[in-house]
Amino acid sequence: MVKVLFVCLGNICRSPMAEAVFRHLVKERGLEHVITVDSAGTGSWHVGEPPHAGTRRILSENKIDYSGIRARQVARRDLEEFDYIIAMDATNLNDLRRLAGPRSRAVIARLLDFVPERETDDVPDPYYTGNFAEVYRLIRAGCEHLLETIMRDHRLTEEH
Repeated sequence: MVKVLFVCLGNICRSPMAEAVFRHLVKERGLEHVITVDSAGTGSWHVGEPPHAGTRRILSENKIDYSGIRARQVARRDLEEFDYIIAMDATNLNDLRRLAGPRSRAVIARLLDFVPERETDDVPDPYYTGNFAEVYRLIRAGCEHLLETIMRDHRLTEEH
């Protein structure tokens, strides 16, 4: 089982959006029995809350299910249990690397690092910008490229 964790600051905007989009893409390819997806935040402010209203709206507009997603804080055990820990920006990435220490075997990277011809390195936080459509577009591209990378690295094929 390949385990993927998306991480942002509060786990109510970007990382739950990425979790829902990635889960949707995994299901479309028939890979839900070999890839699991979760999300978390580096901060604890929103633990237990559903995704932000803007995230829920953009996911609904794109017919992507977000049921069951609740904010939680990333834990040290996540750095041992997940194979891919995907940060939304450089700050999240640095926080995760500090938490992981030198022994973590997980791939810890920013989501947009997987997009070859990207316009930016960080997914901006729509909690502050309000631009959920831009964030969705970036996350969708990042998730598509991340899934291709995982399928290639683990020799997975679509199972429709």
